[in-house]
Amino acid sequence: MAYARERTYFDADSHLMELPDFLTAHADPGVRDRIPQIDLDAGARSSDSWQEAARTGAHSPEKVAELVALGDDLIAGPKGYFALGAFNKHERGTALDLLGFQQQFVFSTFSAPVAFDPTCDLDVRYGTARAHNRAMAEFCSDDSRLIGVALLPLDDATASLNELEFAISLGLGAIWVPHRPAGGRSPGHNDLDPVWARMAEAKIPFLLHVGGNPLQIKPEWMDTGRPVPTDWLGGGENVRGKDMIALHHAAETFVGALVLDGVLERHPELRGGVIELGAGWVPSLLRRLDLVAQIWKRSEPDLGALSSAPSELITRQMAFTPYPFEDVGAMIRESNPDLYMFSSDYPHIEGGRNPLGRFEASLDGMPEEVLEKFYSANMASLLSS
Repeated sequence: MAYARERTYFDADSHLMELPDFLTAHADPGVRDRIPQIDLDAGARSSDSWQEAARTGAHSPEKVAELVALGDDLIAGPKGYFALGAFNKHERGTALDLLGFQQQFVFSTFSAPVAFDPTCDLDVRYGTARAHNRAMAEFCSDDSRLIGVALLPLDDATASLNELEFAISLGLGAIWVPHRPAGGRSPGHNDLDPVWARMAEAKIPFLLHVGGNPLQIKPEWMDTGRPVPTDWLGGGENVRGKDMIALHHAAETFVGALVLDGVLERHPELRGGVIELGAGWVPSLLRRLDLVAQIWKRSEPDLGALSSAPSELITRQMAFTPYPFEDVGAMIRESNPDLYMFSSDYPHIEGGRNPLGRFEASLDGMPEEVLEKFYSANMASLLSS
């Protein structure tokens, strides 16, 4: 019996865990030597069994049998590289059978920081995206439930449009863009309008995701005269308490720019999602953007041209994934049920060992129509605009 079995579930956030040559094996020859291999130490604990799995590209038959035996408790089992289907596409289909999700977005784990790094040469950034998108398409190729998410830097509009066309040709189903100024410009810059227009025409959503902007705040904020705390994994590169306060800020600014620069207005068929950046901030953003549009519409032509309130544009064209520890019911009561989507974050540990249980608790008492929107319909609307 599957973990998710009470209704139809669409999972707006899952991941693959890249093997060392994930990028380099799929890179064009001219840029291959400049793209780094994936560092396994970033996501794995060294062990003989893991080293063998990395070499063969699959867990041993004994390990697969052990994981399958978990049944509907699979989501509570091993995480990261040790999870079923973390890096092998054939195992992933078995994992989905046990998880019970009808469809899921599949993001990479370690590739985006290279493709989105503004200090890298443009050819490395776009070469990394090209390699990633080939590899992602291959991973998702045998199972229609897996919706591969492409990487798309936005630093050069022409290169972005070319890579977008390539991702579409591969059959990838969504586009991960960085939530930072694109090449030193707003995402609403005129040069990028053909990119947004093509996504709208192709009915392929753009997605923001944690990792599309630096995870950590400026180091000055961590200087207390005392030792700087480690991150929650015991290292120094992941999220710490103060980082969590600001983790959504860049995404919030990006969404605000798309609205106030008229991108959603000009492209009513464009759809987008904000993934693994929480959603408790969304109701206040809607209120604030509506006020901004009212107050500044006389002095800013883009705001005066809006035919709908920003909150209506966002509700119509975007959706957000709350963290399992957030109160989704409160968000819905404060805004509306069309804005939020279920996600598992499988096989990352951040998704927890029973995300459905935690979401169900915060949605207790909500009508069936609201539950259907959260668990499936809102993500489905991103895919069928």
